[in-house]
Amino acid sequence: MRVDGWQACAAIVEQGDPDRFASAMAAPVEVRARLFPLYAMNVEVSRAPWVTEEPMIAEMRLQWWRDALEEIAAGEDVRRHEVVTPLAQVLSAEQAVLLDDLVLARRWDAYREAFEDEAAFRAYIDQTAGHLMWVAAQNLGATGEQAVRDIAFGAGVAQFLRAVPELEARGRIPLVDGRAEAVRVLAEGALAQLNRGKRAGVARGARPALWAGWQAEGILKQVVADPRRVADGTLGLSEFTKRVGLMRRALTGAI
Repeated sequence: MRVDGWQACAAIVEQGDPDRFASAMAAPVEVRARLFPLYAMNVEVSRAPWVTEEPMIAEMRLQWWRDALEEIAAGEDVRRHEVVTPLAQVLSAEQAVLLDDLVLARRWDAYREAFEDEAAFRAYIDQTAGHLMWVAAQNLGATGEQAVRDIAFGAGVAQFLRAVPELEARGRIPLVDGRAEAVRVLAEGALAQLNRGKRAGVARGARPALWAGWQAEGILKQVVADPRRVADGTLGLSEFTKRVGLMRRALTGAI
């Protein structure tokens, strides 16, 4: 399938989510064309709650994306937009509905309330990281949804833990239980789920959709070894380790 306008989406991702940009650039060109509209939408939606201190304005920005996805799901003529136009070329109606759930989940970012419980936190990770990775993988031919979602959960938790210091600085309460031992348990569970998904396997052609989480295992292991690194904001891999890990996946097709 020819996807027109995806290069503009790539520029948005390069600026707003450089790690995900790098993971997509490791894929063949025809795969990038299908990934970048999804990733650009995710950039725009994820930053919508943070461009204003007014929750109602954030809600309006998120509603704009819900309306655009509703147009795609309904098979209507969609609004002309540098992201929405190419996005409509790669989404099915069912996938548009899933991404609408992703937008709804991002409402949490606009407010200062904590997650009600662990189930609410897990739902947030699944509806954001999980929905995005599953739609991306499905677009590349994946059929094993649970394996993809397990990998996405591990990747989503790793990314969330890296964001904890900034979330707290912005007045949010990111963790249900911020004690060091509870954070370690969270990371251990996410790591186990990530590895379970990898063992289950995903079709080779769909694996570039999983590469967005290529740093997750290393980051989760850092948390397990020393959960204080979450609060300290010292999580992350060296540039050399990141590049080698991504290169290995691009050369071998590994998850």
